[in-house]
Amino acid sequence: MKHFFLQFRIFFVCTFLFSPALHSQKKNIKELEEKIINSPVFSQIFTGFALYHPKQDNFLYTHEAEKYYTPASNTKLFTLYTSLVVLGDSIPTLVYQETDTAIIFWGAGDPSFLNPLLPKDTSVLSFLKNTTKKLYFSGHNFKDVRFGPGWSWDDYNYTYQTEKSPLPIYGNNVTFSQKNNQLGFKAIPTFFQKNVQLNPDLPNQRPQFSRAMNENSFECNTAALSGNKKYTITLPFRYSDELLVALLTDTLKKPVYLQTDPIPASDIQYLYSKVPADSIYQLMMKQSDNFVAEQLLNACANKLFGVQDPNLIIDYATKNLLNDLPHIPRWVDGSGLSRYNLFTPKSIAVILKKIYNTIPQERLFNIFAAGGVSGTIENWYASEGKAVPYIYAKTGTLSNKHCLSGYIVTKKNEVLIFSFMHNNYLGSTNPIRREMQNVLEYIRDNF
Repeated sequence: MKHFFLQFRIFFVCTFLFSPALHSQKKNIKELEEKIINSPVFSQIFTGFALYHPKQDNFLYTHEAEKYYTPASNTKLFTLYTSLVVLGDSIPTLVYQETDTAIIFWGAGDPSFLNPLLPKDTSVLSFLKNTTKKLYFSGHNFKDVRFGPGWSWDDYNYTYQTEKSPLPIYGNNVTFSQKNNQLGFKAIPTFFQKNVQLNPDLPNQRPQFSRAMNENSFECNTAALSGNKKYTITLPFRYSDELLVALLTDTLKKPVYLQTDPIPASDIQYLYSKVPADSIYQLMMKQSDNFVAEQLLNACANKLFGVQDPNLIIDYATKNLLNDLPHIPRWVDGSGLSRYNLFTPKSIAVILKKIYNTIPQERLFNIFAAGGVSGTIENWYASEGKAVPYIYAKTGTLSNKHCLSGYIVTKKNEVLIFSFMHNNYLGSTNPIRREMQNVLEYIRDNF
Protein backbone atom coordinates (compact mmCIF):
# COMPACT_ATOMS: atom_id res chain seq x y z
CA MET A 1 0.00 0.00 0.00
CA LYS A 2 2.87 2.40 0.87
CA HIS A 3 4.45 1.62 -2.47
CA PHE A 4 1.18 2.48 -4.25
CA PHE A 5 0.86 5.87 -2.52
CA LEU A 6 4.49 6.67 -3.29
CA GLN A 7 3.91 5.98 -6.97
CA PHE A 8 0.74 8.08 -6.93
CA ARG A 9 2.55 11.06 -5.36
CA ILE A 10 5.36 10.82 -7.90
CA PHE A 11 2.84 10.68 -10.74
CA PHE A 12 0.91 13.69 -9.36
CA VAL A 13 4.04 15.82 -8.88
CA CYS A 14 5.38 14.97 -12.33
CA THR A 15 2.03 15.70 -13.95
CA PHE A 16 1.85 19.05 -12.19
CA LEU A 17 5.43 20.08 -12.90
CA PHE A 18 5.45 19.11 -16.54
CA SER A 19 1.89 20.00 -17.51
CA PRO A 20 1.67 22.07 -20.74
CA ALA A 21 -0.31 24.79 -18.97
CA LEU A 22 2.29 25.23 -16.24
CA HIS A 23 5.13 25.18 -18.74
CA SER A 24 3.35 27.82 -20.83
CA GLN A 25 2.78 30.05 -17.82
CA LYS A 26 6.44 29.80 -16.78
CA LYS A 27 7.46 30.71 -20.31
CA ASN A 28 5.11 33.71 -20.34
CA ILE A 29 6.36 34.94 -16.98
CA LYS A 30 9.96 34.61 -18.18
CA GLU A 31 9.20 36.64 -21.31
CA LEU A 32 7.31 39.23 -19.24
CA GLU A 33 10.32 39.53 -16.96
CA GLU A 34 12.62 40.06 -19.93
CA LYS A 35 10.34 42.77 -21.32
CA ILE A 36 10.53 44.71 -18.06
CA ILE A 37 14.13 44.12 -17.06
CA ASN A 38 15.53 44.66 -20.57
CA SER A 39 13.37 47.66 -21.35
CA PRO A 40 15.52 50.59 -22.53
CA VAL A 41 12.96 52.92 -20.92
CA PHE A 42 12.43 51.24 -17.54
CA SER A 43 16.13 50.54 -17.05
CA GLN A 44 16.84 54.28 -16.96
CA ILE A 45 14.33 55.09 -14.19
CA PHE A 46 12.91 53.66 -10.96
CA THR A 47 10.19 51.17 -11.94
CA GLY A 48 8.14 48.83 -9.79
CA PHE A 49 5.63 46.30 -11.10
CA ALA A 50 3.26 43.73 -9.64
CA LEU A 51 0.95 41.31 -11.45
CA TYR A 52 -1.61 39.59 -9.24
CA HIS A 53 -4.19 36.87 -9.90
CA PRO A 54 -7.22 37.57 -7.68
CA LYS A 55 -8.84 34.12 -8.09
CA GLN A 56 -5.61 32.24 -7.38
CA ASP A 57 -4.77 34.81 -4.68
CA ASN A 58 -1.12 35.01 -5.62
CA PHE A 59 1.36 37.25 -7.38
CA LEU A 60 2.27 35.92 -10.82
CA TYR A 61 5.26 38.25 -11.18
CA THR A 62 6.82 41.19 -9.37
CA HIS A 63 9.70 43.53 -10.10
CA GLU A 64 10.97 45.88 -7.36
CA ALA A 65 7.43 45.65 -5.96
CA GLU A 66 8.48 45.82 -2.31
CA LYS A 67 10.01 49.27 -2.73
CA TYR A 68 8.17 52.49 -1.97
CA TYR A 69 7.21 54.96 -4.70
CA THR A 70 5.42 58.29 -4.82
CA PRO A 71 1.98 57.17 -6.05
CA ALA A 72 0.51 60.53 -7.15
CA SER A 73 -3.19 59.94 -7.92
CA ASN A 74 -2.93 56.20 -7.32
CA THR A 75 -3.59 57.41 -3.78
CA LYS A 76 -7.24 57.75 -4.85
CA LEU A 77 -7.46 53.93 -4.84
CA PHE A 78 -7.14 54.07 -1.06
CA THR A 79 -9.72 56.85 -0.86
CA LEU A 80 -12.11 54.88 -3.07
CA TYR A 81 -11.88 51.71 -1.00
CA THR A 82 -12.36 53.61 2.26
CA SER A 83 -15.36 55.45 0.78
CA LEU A 84 -16.94 52.24 -0.51
CA VAL A 85 -16.67 50.66 2.94
CA VAL A 86 -17.59 53.69 5.09
CA LEU A 87 -20.02 55.63 2.87
CA GLY A 88 -21.25 52.97 0.46
CA ASP A 89 -24.02 54.29 -1.78
CA SER A 90 -25.23 57.10 0.51
CA ILE A 91 -23.27 60.31 1.04
CA PRO A 92 -24.88 62.88 3.36
CA THR A 93 -24.63 66.53 2.36
CA LEU A 94 -26.00 68.35 5.41
CA VAL A 95 -26.24 67.69 9.11
CA TYR A 96 -28.81 69.87 10.86
CA GLN A 97 -30.86 70.65 13.95
CA GLU A 98 -34.34 72.10 13.72
CA THR A 99 -36.18 74.25 16.24
CA ASP A 100 -39.55 75.97 16.06
CA THR A 101 -37.98 79.01 14.43
CA ALA A 102 -34.62 78.01 12.93
CA ILE A 103 -32.54 75.40 11.13
CA ILE A 104 -28.90 75.20 12.16
CA PHE A 105 -26.92 73.22 9.59
CA TRP A 106 -23.36 72.23 8.81
CA GLY A 107 -21.58 70.32 6.09
CA ALA A 108 -20.91 66.57 5.98
CA GLY A 109 -18.07 66.78 3.45
CA ASP A 110 -20.11 65.89 0.34
CA PRO A 111 -18.61 67.62 -2.77
CA SER A 112 -21.79 67.39 -4.88
CA PHE A 113 -23.81 70.46 -3.77
CA LEU A 114 -24.34 72.55 -6.95
CA ASN A 115 -21.19 71.01 -8.42
CA PRO A 116 -21.36 71.64 -12.22
CA LEU A 117 -19.29 68.50 -12.92
CA LEU A 118 -21.88 66.20 -11.34
CA PRO A 119 -25.51 65.36 -12.21
CA LYS A 120 -27.87 68.21 -11.40
CA ASP A 121 -29.77 67.81 -8.15
CA THR A 122 -31.94 70.41 -6.39
CA SER A 123 -32.98 68.45 -3.29
CA VAL A 124 -30.58 70.18 -0.87
CA LEU A 125 -31.16 73.55 -2.50
CA SER A 126 -34.93 73.10 -2.23
CA PHE A 127 -34.68 72.10 1.42
CA LEU A 128 -32.86 75.32 2.27
CA LYS A 129 -34.88 77.50 -0.08
CA ASN A 130 -38.36 76.36 0.85
CA THR A 131 -38.14 76.47 4.61
CA THR A 132 -39.77 79.44 6.33
CA LYS A 133 -37.41 79.14 9.28
CA LYS A 134 -34.24 81.17 9.73
CA LEU A 135 -31.11 79.51 8.41
CA TYR A 136 -27.85 79.37 10.36
CA PHE A 137 -24.65 77.79 9.06
CA SER A 138 -21.97 76.44 11.39
CA GLY A 139 -18.45 75.38 10.44
CA HIS A 140 -17.69 73.88 13.85
CA ASN A 141 -17.09 70.31 12.62
CA PHE A 142 -14.39 71.21 10.07
CA LYS A 143 -11.03 70.25 11.59
CA ASP A 144 -9.15 70.22 8.31
CA VAL A 145 -7.21 72.99 6.52
CA ARG A 146 -7.69 74.24 2.97
CA PHE A 147 -4.56 72.53 1.56
CA GLY A 148 -3.13 69.12 2.40
CA PRO A 149 0.38 68.41 3.72
CA GLY A 150 3.07 68.72 1.09
CA TRP A 151 0.90 70.53 -1.45
CA SER A 152 2.47 73.28 -3.57
CA TRP A 153 1.44 76.63 -2.08
CA ASP A 154 1.78 78.44 -5.42
CA ASP A 155 -0.73 76.16 -7.18
CA TYR A 156 -3.65 77.93 -5.48
CA ASN A 157 -4.79 79.34 -8.85
CA TYR A 158 -5.36 75.94 -10.48
CA THR A 159 -8.45 73.76 -10.20
CA TYR A 160 -6.38 70.63 -9.55
CA GLN A 161 -5.75 72.20 -6.13
CA THR A 162 -9.17 73.56 -5.22
CA GLU A 163 -9.53 74.33 -1.51
CA LYS A 164 -11.21 71.93 0.89
CA SER A 165 -14.15 73.19 2.96
CA PRO A 166 -16.89 71.97 5.34
CA LEU A 167 -19.77 72.50 2.91
CA PRO A 168 -18.55 72.67 -0.68
CA ILE A 169 -20.66 74.69 -3.08
CA TYR A 170 -20.25 74.99 -6.87
CA GLY A 171 -17.27 72.66 -6.52
CA ASN A 172 -15.52 75.54 -4.67
CA ASN A 173 -14.73 77.06 -8.05
CA VAL A 174 -15.83 80.06 -10.08
CA THR A 175 -16.17 79.79 -13.87
CA PHE A 176 -15.75 82.74 -16.21
CA SER A 177 -17.02 82.56 -19.78
CA GLN A 178 -17.44 84.85 -22.79
CA LYS A 179 -20.70 86.81 -22.79
CA ASN A 180 -21.96 89.66 -24.98
CA ASN A 181 -23.13 91.78 -22.06
CA GLN A 182 -21.99 95.03 -20.47
CA LEU A 183 -19.15 93.29 -18.65
CA GLY A 184 -18.00 91.17 -21.57
CA PHE A 185 -18.04 88.00 -19.46
CA LYS A 186 -20.24 85.98 -17.14
CA ALA A 187 -19.26 84.44 -13.80
CA ILE A 188 -20.87 81.38 -12.23
CA PRO A 189 -21.72 81.90 -9.46
CA THR A 190 -22.62 85.46 -10.42
CA PHE A 191 -21.68 86.59 -6.91
CA PHE A 192 -18.07 86.94 -8.08
CA GLN A 193 -18.71 89.21 -11.08
CA LYS A 194 -18.27 92.32 -8.96
CA ASN A 195 -14.84 91.09 -7.82
CA VAL A 196 -13.21 91.26 -11.27
CA GLN A 197 -11.03 94.14 -12.44
CA LEU A 198 -9.31 94.72 -15.75
CA ASN A 199 -5.53 94.66 -15.75
CA PRO A 200 -4.47 96.12 -19.13
CA ASP A 201 -0.85 95.14 -18.47
CA LEU A 202 -1.58 91.42 -18.68
CA PRO A 203 -0.54 89.61 -21.88
CA ASN A 204 -3.35 89.75 -24.40
CA GLN A 205 -2.80 86.77 -26.70
CA ARG A 206 -5.77 84.89 -25.21
CA PRO A 207 -8.47 85.53 -22.57
CA GLN A 208 -7.02 85.34 -19.08
CA PHE A 209 -8.32 85.47 -15.49
CA SER A 210 -6.36 85.06 -12.27
CA ARG A 211 -7.01 85.38 -8.53
CA ALA A 212 -5.07 86.99 -5.72
CA MET A 213 -3.50 84.44 -3.42
CA ASN A 214 -5.38 85.11 -0.18
CA GLU A 215 -8.59 86.81 -1.26
CA ASN A 216 -11.35 86.61 -3.84
CA SER A 217 -10.01 89.46 -5.93
CA PHE A 218 -9.80 88.59 -9.62
CA GLU A 219 -8.24 90.32 -12.59
CA CYS A 220 -8.56 89.73 -16.31
CA ASN A 221 -6.94 90.95 -19.50
CA THR A 222 -8.45 92.93 -22.37
CA ALA A 223 -8.99 89.81 -24.50
CA ALA A 224 -11.40 88.45 -21.87
CA LEU A 225 -13.67 91.49 -22.26
CA SER A 226 -13.67 91.81 -26.04
CA GLY A 227 -16.51 89.35 -26.56
CA ASN A 228 -14.88 88.14 -29.78
CA LYS A 229 -13.62 84.74 -28.70
CA LYS A 230 -15.46 82.07 -26.74
CA TYR A 231 -13.72 80.75 -23.65
CA THR A 232 -14.34 79.04 -20.32
CA ILE A 233 -11.87 79.61 -17.50
CA THR A 234 -12.34 78.05 -14.07
CA LEU A 235 -10.48 79.12 -10.92
CA PRO A 236 -10.76 78.07 -7.26
CA PHE A 237 -12.17 80.64 -4.88
CA ARG A 238 -10.72 81.39 -1.44
CA TYR A 239 -13.01 79.74 1.07
CA SER A 240 -14.23 81.14 4.39
CA ASP A 241 -17.37 80.50 6.43
CA GLU A 242 -18.33 84.12 5.82
CA LEU A 243 -18.02 83.61 2.05
CA LEU A 244 -20.19 80.49 2.18
CA VAL A 245 -22.91 82.37 4.04
CA ALA A 246 -22.74 85.15 1.46
CA LEU A 247 -22.86 82.67 -1.45
CA LEU A 248 -25.85 80.85 0.05
CA THR A 249 -27.62 84.14 0.65
CA ASP A 250 -27.04 85.13 -2.97
CA THR A 251 -28.06 81.72 -4.34
CA LEU A 252 -31.14 81.20 -2.17
CA LYS A 253 -32.27 84.84 -2.41
CA LYS A 254 -32.86 84.82 1.32
CA PRO A 255 -30.63 85.55 4.32
CA VAL A 256 -28.35 82.90 5.80
CA TYR A 257 -26.58 83.68 9.07
CA LEU A 258 -23.31 82.45 10.54
CA GLN A 259 -23.73 80.40 13.72
CA THR A 260 -20.85 80.97 16.11
CA ASP A 261 -22.35 79.61 19.35
CA PRO A 262 -21.66 75.98 20.36
CA ILE A 263 -23.97 73.36 18.86
CA PRO A 264 -25.63 70.91 21.31
CA ALA A 265 -25.04 67.31 20.25
CA SER A 266 -28.67 66.26 20.20
CA ASP A 267 -31.56 65.84 17.74
CA ILE A 268 -29.18 65.68 14.78
CA GLN A 269 -30.64 64.88 11.36
CA TYR A 270 -28.98 64.15 8.02
CA LEU A 271 -29.95 65.33 4.56
CA TYR A 272 -28.75 63.33 1.56
CA SER A 273 -28.52 64.63 -1.97
CA LYS A 274 -29.87 62.56 -4.84
CA VAL A 275 -26.59 62.62 -6.75
CA PRO A 276 -25.62 58.94 -7.15
CA ALA A 277 -22.56 58.02 -5.15
CA ASP A 278 -21.06 56.30 -8.19
CA SER A 279 -21.21 59.58 -10.13
CA ILE A 280 -18.98 61.07 -7.45
CA TYR A 281 -16.67 58.05 -7.43
CA GLN A 282 -16.46 58.17 -11.24
CA LEU A 283 -15.45 61.83 -11.22
CA MET A 284 -12.67 61.00 -8.79
CA MET A 285 -11.45 57.91 -10.65
CA LYS A 286 -12.06 58.68 -14.32
CA GLN A 287 -11.17 62.38 -14.33
CA SER A 288 -8.88 62.17 -11.30
CA ASP A 289 -10.67 65.04 -9.54
CA ASN A 290 -8.49 65.93 -6.54
CA PHE A 291 -11.11 68.07 -4.82
CA VAL A 292 -13.66 65.24 -4.84
CA ALA A 293 -11.10 62.83 -3.38
CA GLU A 294 -10.25 65.17 -0.52
CA GLN A 295 -13.89 65.83 0.29
CA LEU A 296 -14.71 62.11 0.27
CA LEU A 297 -12.09 61.52 2.96
CA ASN A 298 -13.69 64.28 5.03
CA ALA A 299 -17.14 62.77 4.40
CA CYS A 300 -15.86 59.43 5.72
CA ALA A 301 -14.38 61.08 8.80
CA ASN A 302 -17.57 63.01 9.45
CA LYS A 303 -19.67 59.85 9.26
CA LEU A 304 -17.52 57.91 11.72
CA PHE A 305 -16.30 60.66 14.05
CA GLY A 306 -18.65 63.62 13.59
CA VAL A 307 -15.83 65.90 12.44
CA GLN A 308 -14.08 66.45 9.11
CA ASP A 309 -10.52 65.45 9.84
CA PRO A 310 -8.63 63.39 7.22
CA ASN A 311 -6.01 62.34 9.75
CA LEU A 312 -8.66 60.53 11.79
CA ILE A 313 -10.03 58.57 8.85
CA ILE A 314 -6.59 57.73 7.41
CA ASP A 315 -5.53 56.40 10.80
CA TYR A 316 -8.77 54.43 11.16
CA ALA A 317 -8.58 52.95 7.65
CA THR A 318 -4.90 52.03 7.99
CA LYS A 319 -5.47 50.20 11.26
CA ASN A 320 -8.85 48.60 10.55
CA LEU A 321 -9.33 48.27 6.78
CA LEU A 322 -5.77 48.01 5.50
CA ASN A 323 -3.96 46.18 8.29
CA ASP A 324 -3.25 43.22 6.01
CA LEU A 325 -1.35 45.15 3.34
CA PRO A 326 2.08 43.70 2.46
CA HIS A 327 3.76 46.98 3.41
CA ILE A 328 2.65 49.77 5.74
CA PRO A 329 1.72 52.78 3.56
CA ARG A 330 2.60 56.37 4.21
CA TRP A 331 -0.76 57.94 3.39
CA VAL A 332 -1.29 61.64 4.06
CA ASP A 333 -4.06 62.96 1.76
CA GLY A 334 -7.03 61.82 -0.29
CA SER A 335 -5.93 62.85 -3.77
CA GLY A 336 -2.20 62.14 -4.07
CA LEU A 337 -1.22 65.77 -4.56
CA SER A 338 1.28 65.35 -1.75
CA ARG A 339 4.71 63.92 -2.43
CA TYR A 340 4.73 62.67 1.17
CA ASN A 341 2.59 59.66 0.13
CA LEU A 342 4.55 56.43 -0.30
CA PHE A 343 3.11 53.07 -1.39
CA THR A 344 4.51 49.86 -2.86
CA PRO A 345 3.20 48.17 -6.02
CA LYS A 346 2.36 45.09 -3.94
CA SER A 347 0.21 47.11 -1.54
CA ILE A 348 -1.57 48.82 -4.42
CA ALA A 349 -2.30 45.43 -5.98
CA VAL A 350 -3.84 44.28 -2.70
CA ILE A 351 -6.02 47.40 -2.38
CA LEU A 352 -7.23 46.73 -5.94
CA LYS A 353 -8.09 43.18 -4.87
CA LYS A 354 -10.08 44.56 -1.94
CA ILE A 355 -12.01 46.87 -4.24
CA TYR A 356 -12.57 43.97 -6.67
CA ASN A 357 -14.03 41.89 -3.84
CA THR A 358 -16.23 44.72 -2.54
CA ILE A 359 -18.44 45.58 -5.52
CA PRO A 360 -19.62 43.71 -8.65
CA GLN A 361 -17.24 43.73 -11.61
CA GLU A 362 -19.58 45.62 -13.95
CA ARG A 363 -20.04 48.43 -11.44
CA LEU A 364 -16.33 48.45 -10.68
CA PHE A 365 -15.27 48.78 -14.31
CA ASN A 366 -17.81 51.58 -14.78
CA ILE A 367 -16.16 53.58 -12.01
CA PHE A 368 -12.64 53.28 -13.43
CA ALA A 369 -11.24 54.91 -16.56
CA ALA A 370 -11.26 52.52 -19.54
CA GLY A 371 -8.38 52.24 -21.98
CA GLY A 372 -9.11 53.95 -25.29
CA VAL A 373 -12.59 54.90 -24.12
CA SER A 374 -12.84 57.18 -21.09
CA GLY A 375 -11.12 59.30 -18.50
CA THR A 376 -7.41 59.85 -18.16
CA ILE A 377 -6.58 56.85 -20.39
CA GLU A 378 -9.01 57.70 -23.18
CA ASN A 379 -6.09 58.10 -25.60
CA TRP A 380 -4.05 55.12 -24.39
CA TYR A 381 -4.31 51.31 -24.02
CA ALA A 382 -7.09 50.95 -26.60
CA SER A 383 -8.35 47.55 -27.69
CA GLU A 384 -8.03 46.45 -31.30
CA GLY A 385 -10.87 47.53 -33.57
CA LYS A 386 -14.14 47.97 -31.72
CA ALA A 387 -13.40 45.41 -29.04
CA VAL A 388 -14.36 46.15 -25.44
CA PRO A 389 -11.61 47.74 -23.33
CA TYR A 390 -9.01 45.46 -21.80
CA ILE A 391 -7.65 47.99 -19.27
CA TYR A 392 -9.59 49.60 -16.41
CA ALA A 393 -7.19 51.62 -14.33
CA LYS A 394 -6.21 54.67 -12.32
CA THR A 395 -3.40 56.91 -13.47
CA GLY A 396 -1.19 58.96 -11.19
CA THR A 397 1.00 61.77 -12.45
CA LEU A 398 3.17 64.41 -10.80
CA SER A 399 6.31 65.99 -12.21
CA ASN A 400 8.76 63.12 -12.87
CA LYS A 401 6.31 60.53 -11.47
CA HIS A 402 3.81 58.35 -13.34
CA CYS A 403 1.83 55.34 -12.19
CA LEU A 404 -0.87 53.15 -13.68
CA SER A 405 -2.68 50.55 -11.58
CA GLY A 406 -5.84 48.62 -12.19
CA TYR A 407 -7.37 45.62 -13.94
CA ILE A 408 -6.48 43.90 -17.19
CA VAL A 409 -8.86 41.52 -18.96
CA THR A 410 -6.93 38.90 -20.90
CA LYS A 411 -8.02 37.18 -24.10
CA LYS A 412 -8.81 34.13 -21.95
CA ASN A 413 -11.27 36.40 -20.11
CA GLU A 414 -9.19 36.30 -16.95
CA VAL A 415 -9.19 39.45 -14.82
CA LEU A 416 -5.71 40.20 -13.49
CA ILE A 417 -4.58 43.05 -11.26
CA PHE A 418 -1.47 45.10 -12.00
CA SER A 419 0.41 48.04 -10.59
CA PHE A 420 3.06 49.93 -12.57
CA MET A 421 4.91 52.67 -10.64
CA HIS A 422 7.60 54.90 -12.14
CA ASN A 423 9.54 57.58 -10.29
CA ASN A 424 12.41 59.96 -11.02
CA TYR A 425 12.56 60.42 -14.76
CA LEU A 426 13.12 63.44 -16.96
CA GLY A 427 11.20 64.53 -20.02
CA SER A 428 7.87 63.38 -21.39
CA THR A 429 5.77 60.59 -19.88
CA ASN A 430 4.80 59.28 -23.32
CA PRO A 431 7.78 56.90 -23.74
CA ILE A 432 6.82 55.31 -20.41
CA ARG A 433 3.19 55.01 -21.50
CA ARG A 434 4.21 53.37 -24.77
CA GLU A 435 6.46 50.88 -22.96
CA MET A 436 3.71 50.07 -20.47
CA GLN A 437 1.26 49.55 -23.31
CA ASN A 438 3.68 47.07 -24.88
CA VAL A 439 3.88 45.11 -21.61
CA LEU A 440 0.15 45.20 -20.92
CA GLU A 441 -0.70 44.02 -24.43
CA TYR A 442 1.66 41.09 -23.92
CA ILE A 443 -0.14 40.16 -20.70
CA ARG A 444 -3.52 40.52 -22.41
CA ASP A 445 -2.49 38.18 -25.23
CA ASN A 446 -0.57 35.54 -23.26
CA PHE A 447 -1.96 35.19 -19.74
